[in-house]
Amino acid sequence: TKMLFEKVYIEGLGYHLPEDIVTSAEIEKRLAPLYERLKLPQGRLELMSGIKERRFWDKGIVPSEVATIAGEKAIARAGINKDNIGCLISASVCRDFIEPSTASIIHRNLKIPSEAFVFDVSNACLGVLNGMMIIANMIDQNQILAGLVVAGENGGPLLNNTIETLLSRPDITRSTIKSSFASLTIGSAAVGVVLSHKKISRQGHRLIGGVSLAETQFNHLCRGNDDSGTSGNWSPLMETDSEALMQEGCRLAGKTWERTREELGWVNEDVSRVFCHQVGKGHRKLMYENLGLDLQKDFSTLEFLGNTGAASLPTTLAMGIEKNILNPGDKAALLGIGSGLNCMMMGVEW
Repeated sequence: TKMLFEKVYIEGLGYHLPEDIVTSAEIEKRLAPLYERLKLPQGRLELMSGIKERRFWDKGIVPSEVATIAGEKAIARAGINKDNIGCLISASVCRDFIEPSTASIIHRNLKIPSEAFVFDVSNACLGVLNGMMIIANMIDQNQILAGLVVAGENGGPLLNNTIETLLSRPDITRSTIKSSFASLTIGSAAVGVVLSHKKISRQGHRLIGGVSLAETQFNHLCRGNDDSGTSGNWSPLMETDSEALMQEGCRLAGKTWERTREELGWVNEDVSRVFCHQVGKGHRKLMYENLGLDLQKDFSTLEFLGNTGAASLPTTLAMGIEKNILNPGDKAALLGIGSGLNCMMMGVEW
């Protein structure tokens, strides 16, 4: 699917991070009995992933709570009236419960008008970009003046359950531990993105359009067994073929970027900055090679945030904007990818 928008602008981004920092060294310390049994070297997790630390919410924090905070920040930075928000989408992998939508809780918290569309979008780490695409189409069709996408990712239960499971299984080998590696790179974050119609935009950051591709023959490469609730019994686990996921994901990214450039009328040299879904240093290097883009144009947060799911790319964009790395007229590429496999890439003119 390809998209071009005429009237859509990125009006505000806001993010909210946990205070609790957990280093890769601390995770390995918890896994010490397993490391000793399998004769794994300390420092392996950070060396392979490039992730030094990640953050986690306190126990009992629910996705809607932190997504509300990030959404409020995004609205404040956009400087728009909440009455103009015609759609609210919660797009994180994590949610408060299966029913009702987590978006309904956030909608109530933010006091957004009852006329707004309110629903969840779930598509692994690609959720926020999918949500942006839905809202952008609605804005371009003059159905709404503005919309808000939020994500509140809570990776703590996945990390803790992965560690406990690895320590409790006597049959774990060097080979079988690989499927749990990706779960040890997960972090937590919350983000909000406000998109607006040209006629109420004050920022002038145009969302031009993009392309989405799916190669669902690879949907088995990463699977989680539980996406429900925050009860005390929540014990998510995820199995990931990290190497195959990286290879096939980066190959799909190359195809998607080629089509995105054609759709936007760009060449690689036009791009000033690139913001990617943050997975690990190996993934980033291979993806830039496949896309033919200069790694120096990348803005990276994986070193201190890890992989924060659907919040990853927009949080990285928000942090880059905070550091003023985009200048008026710059072209920025948003390169999203999620298990499934799904890939969506979008272009922004700042």
